[in-house]
Amino acid sequence: MKLLFLFFFGFLFSFAGSITPSLLNMTALKVSLTNGKKAAYKYAFAVAVIVIPQIIIAVTLTKFLADNPSILATLEKIATVIFIFLSYYYYRESQKSKIKIAKMKTKKENPFLTGIILSILNMFSIPFYCGVIILLNAYDMYNYSTLDTFIFIISSVLGTFYILFVYGKFAQFIQQKTGKLTKDINLVLSILTGFVALFSIVKLFF
Repeated sequence: MKLLFLFFFGFLFSFAGSITPSLLNMTALKVSLTNGKKAAYKYAFAVAVIVIPQIIIAVTLTKFLADNPSILATLEKIATVIFIFLSYYYYRESQKSKIKIAKMKTKKENPFLTGIILSILNMFSIPFYCGVIILLNAYDMYNYSTLDTFIFIISSVLGTFYILFVYGKFAQFIQQKTGKLTKDINLVLSILTGFVALFSIVKLFF
């Protein structure tokens, strides 16, 4: 049962982490509109592949932190503040009446290579997975074992691929509706991150 929860939350966090407009998913949108859906799927696969070494690095870093409880306790407090900030940020974003979407370029490109490069350059990925691992470990859903790490990698790769797959498959619809979808998604993320911050505060002080 624990492994099922680990798979579910690994998939969920990876999916939700890329659901709002960002460089990676907006590029998936652009690739689909300019080069077709198959090219977008190749791009999504390339991005997902790079998630594997990123998670391995994140696991290594968080394992070091787990072996140093004083550092980990400090990071948990910092993470709580970050979640509070994110909740406020997403709420403010959800209140914007109009969100502008950059025009798509028509330049031909290698979608697989583009995915590899952009995923490597995504500096937020490793800190993001570090935060997810710390959170899952705090609730005893991840214990740094080889099996847990394998399940987390597979679920995160699938979650990342699937959200980019969705952006590629429904590119035209998303391009037309991104403004409204982003408002709604940001409001949901504001509520979710607010709950995570609340649970973290309860865990730290009670």
